[in-house]
Amino acid sequence: MADPVLPKVLDLACRRAGLDSAGATPLRNHANDVHLLPAAGNSGIVVKVAPQSLRDRANRAVRLTLWLAEQGFPCTVPAQIEQPVELLGHVVTFWRFYPQQDRGVPDAGYLGGLLRKLHRLPVPPVELPRAAPLSSFADIVKADTTLPEQDRRWLIEERDHLLADFGQLNFPLGTGLIHGDAYPGNTLWDGADVLLGDWDEPVWGPRELDLANTVQGGIRFGRSAAELDAFAAAYGYDVRDWDGICTLVRMRDLHTLGSFFRRAGCGDAGAAAELERRVRSLRRRDRDTWVAA
Repeated sequence: MADPVLPKVLDLACRRAGLDSAGATPLRNHANDVHLLPAAGNSGIVVKVAPQSLRDRANRAVRLTLWLAEQGFPCTVPAQIEQPVELLGHVVTFWRFYPQQDRGVPDAGYLGGLLRKLHRLPVPPVELPRAAPLSSFADIVKADTTLPEQDRRWLIEERDHLLADFGQLNFPLGTGLIHGDAYPGNTLWDGADVLLGDWDEPVWGPRELDLANTVQGGIRFGRSAAELDAFAAAYGYDVRDWDGICTLVRMRDLHTLGSFFRRAGCGDAGAAAELERRVRSLRRRDRDTWVAA
């Protein structure tokens, strides 16, 4: 079920920013509701609408990407608008649009090179939270009304076991600024260059967390061994050889359920079906391919 307040939030936020929201096109509905403003007069502006509770995250994304751009790091950048805009229980940010023109997602080798650069940057002048994987996962599961109780209980127990294992790991790459949701789907073409986008989850934490997501994509989303090899070569380290990778991959499996819980709770039947399928897969301990959505 769509949020009836969202169109009003979008319209008022755009007016406050001096933009016209008429004809805005929905692009995505996961953690944020994302819209592209029409070309007439507003060419190249993406609007992200998030709950007010994510105000700090939205502000951090704007400030961090401005700093990254100053460092010469290839990332998506905010539009030149005073932001974030806060109203009606939501926080709204505005970003430059990068047309992809059906070029397809850049392969994983590009991401490996971007993460190598990111992990070598100095400490940013932006306060970052410490990495806390799956910190809200138990609350999300407990609030769910779509899965059977036994599945919800299993997911929480699995989360607890994985976090206990995570606490015992040694991280050879050390800690620093990490993207937090780095996978090829969050990269974009900008002409001949590739940018890293979607800066909702940057934290200070073990660098291996940024590498595990692409390995998980090789298991769950059909990413080829050749792409994983290119990713490792571009980064300069093959995280598949590290004995903690299985724990991080299983943690990523749980993390990817979050948006499906949200959408299923809003009445999205397709999301509910995929959530159920993924939970069955996890409980079987299989390596089935999942549907990316």
